[in-house]
Amino acid sequence: MQRIPITPEGFQKLREEFERLMKVERPGIIKAIAEARSHGDLTENAEYHAAKERQSFIEGRIRELEAKLALAEVIDPSKINQTKAAFGAKVRVLDTGADAEYVFILVGPDEADVRNGRISINSPVGRSLLGKEVGDTVVIKAPARTMEYEILEISFE
Repeated sequence: MQRIPITPEGFQKLREEFERLMKVERPGIIKAIAEARSHGDLTENAEYHAAKERQSFIEGRIRELEAKLALAEVIDPSKINQTKAAFGAKVRVLDTGADAEYVFILVGPDEADVRNGRISINSPVGRSLLGKEVGDTVVIKAPARTMEYEILEISFE
């Protein structure tokens, strides 16, 4: 299996969610199922069916988080010293078509949050920026339009 890059903060968030599911959510749903069972006939017990559905979701998420944590390769961007855009880089670009500046932080797929400028290194924009330097221009073809970004600054924090 291929390792998945993640920042220390992103790894900690996944770990915290895993711990919460294991220590709070899982025991809570077990109690809710037991409570619903005590109400009698399970075939027409909506509370029981809802609790079982929630349990299924929780167990699935636990398995998903276990896999992600096992494959995680924690990379601290503040320890990277290079001039090319790479995982963890904060990249300031100029959209030459819209004459607007954007700041992107290149992160792993589990940390991507486009609204906060955190884009996955696997996304079209992320892939286009990887390996580029200040002054380079990248062209990204999207369904809506073709974007051309000039890289103004790259930093690792």
